[in-house]
Amino acid sequence: MKLYLASLAVGVLVGVLYALVGVRSPAPPVVALLGLLGMLAGEQLPDAVRQALKGEWPTLGIVSRPAAAPTAAAPTVPAKATDGGGTPPVTHG
Repeated sequence: MKLYLASLAVGVLVGVLYALVGVRSPAPPVVALLGLLGMLAGEQLPDAVRQALKGEWPTLGIVSRPAAAPTAAAPTVPAKATDGGGTPPVTHG
Protein backbone atom coordinates (compact mmCIF):
# COMPACT_ATOMS: atom_id res chain seq x y z
CA MET A 1 0.00 0.00 0.00
CA LYS A 2 2.90 2.35 0.76
CA LEU A 3 4.19 1.89 -2.78
CA TYR A 4 0.85 3.04 -4.25
CA LEU A 5 0.68 6.10 -2.00
CA ALA A 6 4.29 7.01 -2.78
CA SER A 7 3.61 6.62 -6.50
CA LEU A 8 0.52 8.84 -6.25
CA ALA A 9 2.46 11.49 -4.28
CA VAL A 10 5.29 11.55 -6.81
CA GLY A 11 2.76 11.74 -9.64
CA VAL A 12 1.09 14.75 -8.03
CA LEU A 13 4.50 16.38 -7.54
CA VAL A 14 5.40 15.83 -11.20
CA GLY A 15 2.01 17.24 -12.22
CA VAL A 16 2.68 20.37 -10.18
CA LEU A 17 6.15 20.70 -11.74
CA TYR A 18 4.64 20.31 -15.23
CA ALA A 19 2.16 23.08 -14.44
CA LEU A 20 4.90 25.38 -13.12
CA VAL A 21 7.09 24.81 -16.17
CA GLY A 22 4.15 25.16 -18.54
CA VAL A 23 4.31 21.72 -20.15
CA ARG A 24 0.95 20.31 -21.12
CA SER A 25 0.07 16.82 -19.99
CA PRO A 26 0.39 14.35 -21.55
CA ALA A 27 3.74 15.75 -22.56
CA PRO A 28 4.94 15.79 -26.17
CA PRO A 29 6.97 12.63 -26.99
CA VAL A 30 10.41 14.27 -26.78
CA VAL A 31 9.62 15.92 -23.44
CA ALA A 32 8.17 12.68 -22.09
CA LEU A 33 11.23 10.65 -23.16
CA LEU A 34 13.61 13.18 -21.64
CA GLY A 35 11.55 13.03 -18.46
CA LEU A 36 11.84 9.24 -18.39
CA LEU A 37 15.60 9.50 -18.97
CA GLY A 38 15.83 11.93 -16.07
CA MET A 39 13.84 9.55 -13.88
CA LEU A 40 16.21 6.69 -14.71
CA ALA A 41 19.27 8.83 -14.01
CA GLY A 42 17.76 10.10 -10.77
CA GLU A 43 17.03 6.55 -9.69
CA GLN A 44 20.69 5.58 -10.08
CA LEU A 45 22.19 8.77 -8.66
CA PRO A 46 21.95 8.09 -4.88
CA ASP A 47 23.74 4.73 -5.17
CA ALA A 48 26.42 6.22 -7.43
CA VAL A 49 27.08 9.04 -4.96
CA ARG A 50 27.28 6.57 -2.06
CA GLN A 51 29.75 4.40 -3.94
CA ALA A 52 31.85 7.39 -5.00
CA LEU A 53 32.02 8.63 -1.40
CA LYS A 54 33.28 5.19 -0.34
CA GLY A 55 36.00 5.45 -2.99
CA GLU A 56 34.47 2.68 -5.10
CA TRP A 57 33.82 2.70 -8.83
CA PRO A 58 30.15 3.72 -9.33
CA THR A 59 28.33 0.87 -11.09
CA LEU A 60 25.13 2.70 -12.10
CA GLY A 61 23.45 -0.68 -12.41
CA ILE A 62 25.30 -1.42 -15.63
CA VAL A 63 28.80 -2.82 -15.06
CA SER A 64 30.43 -3.55 -11.73
CA ARG A 65 33.98 -2.67 -12.81
CA PRO A 66 35.81 -1.96 -16.05
CA ALA A 67 36.37 -5.24 -17.81
CA ALA A 68 39.87 -6.66 -17.64
CA ALA A 69 41.52 -7.68 -20.86
CA PRO A 70 40.97 -11.38 -21.45
CA THR A 71 44.03 -13.55 -21.14
CA ALA A 72 44.67 -15.52 -24.28
CA ALA A 73 46.62 -18.76 -24.41
CA ALA A 74 49.84 -18.65 -26.37
CA PRO A 75 49.25 -19.80 -29.92
CA THR A 76 50.58 -23.23 -30.73
CA VAL A 77 53.09 -23.52 -33.54
CA PRO A 78 52.98 -26.73 -35.52
CA ALA A 79 56.15 -28.80 -35.29
CA LYS A 80 58.40 -28.81 -38.33
CA ALA A 81 58.37 -31.95 -40.36
CA THR A 82 61.58 -33.92 -40.06
CA ASP A 83 62.99 -36.99 -41.77
CA GLY A 84 63.25 -38.77 -38.45
CA GLY A 85 66.83 -37.78 -37.81
CA GLY A 86 66.01 -34.44 -36.31
CA THR A 87 66.82 -32.39 -39.40
CA PRO A 88 64.20 -30.88 -41.62
CA PRO A 89 63.83 -32.49 -45.06
CA VAL A 90 65.58 -30.82 -47.96
CA THR A 91 63.25 -29.49 -50.61
CA HIS A 92 64.36 -28.59 -54.07
CA GLY A 93 62.37 -26.12 -55.88
